[in-house]
Amino acid sequence: MSNPYRDEFPPVTRIPARGRGRDEILTMMRELRDREEARWSDGFASGSVYHGDPDHVAFLSEVYTLHSQTNPLHADLWPSITKFDGEIVRMTAAMLNGGDEVVGTVSSGGTESILLAMKAYRDRGHQNGIERPAMIVADTAHAAFDKAAQYFGIDKITVPHAADGRADAAATAAAITPSTVVIVGSAPNFPNGLIDPIEELAALAADRGIGMHVDACLGGFVLPWAEKLGYAVPPFDFRVAGVTSMSADTHKYGYAAKGTSVVLYRGNELRHLQYYTTASWSGGLYYSPTFAGSRPGALIAQCWAAMVAMGEDGYLDAVRRIVETATAVKAAVRAIPGLDVIGDPLFDVAFRSDEVNIWGVLDEMSKRGWSLNGLQHPAAMHLCVTLRHTRPGVIDRFAADLAACVEYVREHPDAGHDMAPVYGMAQMTELTDAVEQGIAEYVDKLYEV
Repeated sequence: MSNPYRDEFPPVTRIPARGRGRDEILTMMRELRDREEARWSDGFASGSVYHGDPDHVAFLSEVYTLHSQTNPLHADLWPSITKFDGEIVRMTAAMLNGGDEVVGTVSSGGTESILLAMKAYRDRGHQNGIERPAMIVADTAHAAFDKAAQYFGIDKITVPHAADGRADAAATAAAITPSTVVIVGSAPNFPNGLIDPIEELAALAADRGIGMHVDACLGGFVLPWAEKLGYAVPPFDFRVAGVTSMSADTHKYGYAAKGTSVVLYRGNELRHLQYYTTASWSGGLYYSPTFAGSRPGALIAQCWAAMVAMGEDGYLDAVRRIVETATAVKAAVRAIPGLDVIGDPLFDVAFRSDEVNIWGVLDEMSKRGWSLNGLQHPAAMHLCVTLRHTRPGVIDRFAADLAACVEYVREHPDAGHDMAPVYGMAQMTELTDAVEQGIAEYVDKLYEV
């Protein structure tokens, strides 16, 4: 896939000698927006846009306009953004049952929240004389942990998930070494939407005096409200004594605009290790709490506004609708012979098949306009339910399309082979440098003009 607009809208590869008119620019951008908005706004996309209601989007756009020039790097000029930043952290910490000792920062997204936390654990390991710190993650943990390992020189010890699809506590215990600085659990994990045994993992960490990070980027703004609604949610947050840090994405089910997230720590010691400070630069003192120097204050303002405007009542209503819809999705999948839901996820519904090529089903669903997530180990796909899916008729359409696609693939067993470059490359062949190069070349094409 490369630039699909190349012929209709000739690429701009040099800054124009004369600037284009603003009306012309806005007209083009509105047209592209309108073309692309229909697919996700009609509920065809897994995850991606978590709220999307026009009134909510208009509200956040107005907030952005008010704060478009702000930058929290200059706290003296825009103390309002520092206020919003701190209050986002406090609201999120309270939602996740963190007391006054829980602190944190607003980041640019879940990946940065995870990277910041892993950097902090690495540095604490160095302080404790560990030359090459290690993290232990289940194979269902987010790829951002692998990114952190590559960026920061952390050894990533990956353990296979248990038969129930969750992290294997016994395998985790066996993998702990004197170099281990942090154990990772997911609430829930992205592939199959299941919550790891956080209490067991945290107990292992506490017994050995090492860190325990809970990646709640996906579920942080769902699980607390689902619990209040009476759904069975195992302990996963700061109520669990051994949990020392968490990540939760405000730009997912917190309904802020992309991209903001929150990383939280039990105490300032770890948070200080994520900071960057220098007192020797010729430009004077310089510090930043996250990886970025300048940050878009407008996104922080939008995040604060979204959380305050939603309120507990808004989040409770949203989660009720989402979980009820996910229950309907699970029923629809289970009603189709040959498909199996993986576990019993609350809102991120993954399913697989021993009878049909699931990637063929994914391919056929794509042809019908659906943008779903392809998975591997095992081969599967999932629908991450959002407010876009709770609208009347969406899940009925999903169920009918899915049943039709499964039947088509039964009759055409070769369907889906052209999905290999995108989904399941590592499963269809050994993960070698050549495969990784193929992925890199695919990404290169995405950015061709």
